[in-house]
Amino acid sequence: MISRIDHVSIAVKEYEKAFTFFRTLFGAVPGASGSDGNLKFRWEILSVGDLSRLELLTPAGPGSFLDSFLEKKPGGVHHITCETPDIHLARQTLEEHRIPYFGFNDHDPAWKELFIHPRDAFGVLIQIAEFRPEEWVDSSLTLPEGRQWAVEKKSDSEGGTLTLAHPGGGTAGIDLDRTAVRRLIRDLEQLL
Repeated sequence: MISRIDHVSIAVKEYEKAFTFFRTLFGAVPGASGSDGNLKFRWEILSVGDLSRLELLTPAGPGSFLDSFLEKKPGGVHHITCETPDIHLARQTLEEHRIPYFGFNDHDPAWKELFIHPRDAFGVLIQIAEFRPEEWVDSSLTLPEGRQWAVEKKSDSEGGTLTLAHPGGGTAGIDLDRTAVRRLIRDLEQLL
């Protein structure tokens, strides 16, 4: 039902301060961003390292749905987003296990979602979403369309780096010395 935890969302009052904090301290790379005029909030995905993501949420005017959450604190973890390959199967699984959910939305082909209330999830708001993760990260953190791997030679004696596209968006890389490269080639040839 769940492929992975995609990101942790942090709601903040002072967006620019939080953005600078995560960019400076964690080297976060900004990705997709947007706003919702009905719920009055802004959001932005920040990639950290090779596979981790945070989302910053902030009110975009009076009457934001975040107002009560931020009333007594400057910010905090708002929710955890889990990726699913099939939102309908996720909903069915919750129903079979009598786990209440709300906010089911499958109208947008790019983002289908539902939520489990904190009272039903041990104090944590959980968002389950069906989406293409690579569309939400900065293109500098992904391989070109259609590529699943890339190799970069370091020098004749050192070997190189093997970078793989990750199903959660972004990439994962590993440095290989010449001996490891030879072993990898032998292992891959066994697949033919």
